[in-house]
Amino acid sequence: MSNIDALLSEMWRDYISYTPSAEKISKLFGEHVTNDHIAFRTLNLDQCNIFKQANYLQQFGYTISGDYHFEQKKLNAVHLENVEERLPKIFLSELILEEFSSELKEFFVNIFSKIHLSEKELFMGGRFWEIDYDIYTKLAQESEYASWLYVWGFCPNHFTVSINHLTKYQDIEAVNAMIKANGFTLNSSGGEIKGTKQEMLEQSSIMADKIKVRFGAIDEIVPSCYYEFAKRYSDNSGKIYQGFVTTSADKIFESTNK
Repeated sequence: MSNIDALLSEMWRDYISYTPSAEKISKLFGEHVTNDHIAFRTLNLDQCNIFKQANYLQQFGYTISGDYHFEQKKLNAVHLENVEERLPKIFLSELILEEFSSELKEFFVNIFSKIHLSEKELFMGGRFWEIDYDIYTKLAQESEYASWLYVWGFCPNHFTVSINHLTKYQDIEAVNAMIKANGFTLNSSGGEIKGTKQEMLEQSSIMADKIKVRFGAIDEIVPSCYYEFAKRYSDNSGKIYQGFVTTSADKIFESTNK
């Protein structure tokens, strides 16, 4: 097993430990599931921004292949592709702290002034700070993304089934029907299917699992992570589209809403 295969396997094990639905669904397909992409969340601070994350991935053959801006959610993002096409794309997004209240920005600046993270820990480090439920709730009023990051820290936010590589399912409608038939709830923000064949990418996702988390002296149930499904289409040259559609991704982000 190569270093990158070992890292991706480690990421999957980490992810299903707090997203048990993903492991259950992956088994429901009854065949090998190819991963389209893995997504991570971070902040636009020097210690942990998307370019520092991308720098770590370069050693494994990954390069930045697209960049995106989410005006409403106040995020920047990039996606990376590997020289080995069999490997999943990586989607990295960061919260633009300057576009939020001074309280929110200073809160995260203060946290990160006290910790030093290795580059790998920006993907697999989890959380390095204590959490308070009142702070979580207050952050969520400004940004669900910020409140999620406060609780979960650095870890895979979602993995994605590549429908193109399935043999038993040819389209996203059939996948969605199977998911719902097995009792899982799809993210319906903007419709269950985000994107179109014309945009060369259709996506759907389940709503994030709800997990008990310790906040100081109390336990609370909060959203963890979700599983996504993607069907890609060819462009005029016959090449399968490898990028992302911001209007669709904007709605996919809401899979971690409470």
